[in-house]
Amino acid sequence: QVQLVESGGGLVQPGGSLRLSCVASGSIFSINSMGWYRQAPGKQRELVARITSGGSTNYADPVKGRFTISRDNAKNTVYLQMNSLKPEDTAIYYCKFNANNNVYWGQGTQVTVSS
Repeated sequence: QVQLVESGGGLVQPGGSLRLSCVASGSIFSINSMGWYRQAPGKQRELVARITSGGSTNYADPVKGRFTISRDNAKNTVYLQMNSLKPEDTAIYYCKFNANNNVYWGQGTQVTVSS
């Protein structure tokens, strides 16, 4: 069984930074892609950033130039560096792995941007 655990969320002032981490444990044989999604109150879950096994990345327009996704394959870990945070970035952030021909989700970590 594969489990994903996110960490790094919290409360930060506008303009601040946070770094999210997501570690996968269990039997992982192959990872096609890793991604970060977020869901704000009353809104649908949306893609924030994604990185493929080949290293290609894509970002949602609202976070381009501010967020950076990276990974450590040896540690089965994906990161999301978030800079210049805005109140509209407030949401629960979830990581997602496409691995072992399955889709796995983390439990989410709260990010709140407020003064």
